[in-house]
Amino acid sequence: MKNIYFLSDAHLGSRAIEHGRTQERRLVNFLDSIKEKASAVYLLGDMFDFWYEFKLVVPKGYTRFLGKLSELTDRGVEVHYFTGNHDIWCGDYLTRECGVTLHREPITVELYGKEFYIAHGDGLGDTEKSFKLLRALFHSHTAQCLFSALHPRWSVEIGLEWAKHSRMKREDGREPDYMGEAREYLVLYTKEYLKTHPDINYFIYGHRHIELDLLLSATSRMLIVGDWINLFTYAVFDGERMFMENYIEGETKL
Repeated sequence: MKNIYFLSDAHLGSRAIEHGRTQERRLVNFLDSIKEKASAVYLLGDMFDFWYEFKLVVPKGYTRFLGKLSELTDRGVEVHYFTGNHDIWCGDYLTRECGVTLHREPITVELYGKEFYIAHGDGLGDTEKSFKLLRALFHSHTAQCLFSALHPRWSVEIGLEWAKHSRMKREDGREPDYMGEAREYLVLYTKEYLKTHPDINYFIYGHRHIELDLLLSATSRMLIVGDWINLFTYAVFDGERMFMENYIEGETKL
């Protein structure tokens, strides 16, 4: 039985990340290290800091990462890509050229006999009005059509600078630390959702850039899988047990 891997939030191409090339190489090396052990890889969103597809144009760069995704799918490894709040504008490029399965909404799926609820995490339980307004704007078909009318030279520049500004306005460019069960909106959302979906064994999220492994009931756990900017963390399910791991080149075994 092969492993199933979950990781999120690399924000490749971010202008706020000084070690961007090293970061991408570490991610590619990790994916290469699991290619013999993986039956599926779930990428939970925001793998790019900004991704916008035009009809005949995609953003420059990311060739090592995209090539590794293609290699995995060519080998028969399932690669599932969830759009996050930085890469919601994915078209069909990743599907047609890299062979990934694209998900724009949370999914519930059975894996090795266990029920999983998998999502990026943005928009789930977050009550902040400014974020909800911005999210609605980014999902607007009209806004996307207007943005597509701009030349890629300008639109991609705007996107990358916006993403950089969004990160740098936070303290040290990091997401807030874990706020506790009573305040963490993904925890509150998940506990409420579990009341009507008690058969789900694992809730798996990205988005928050924190590591969290929380027991919700005797049969249900919630995990937030960290990021690939500072933590280089992931979750792995071997069919019986779920682990949270940190990738250290040359040392990580799972």
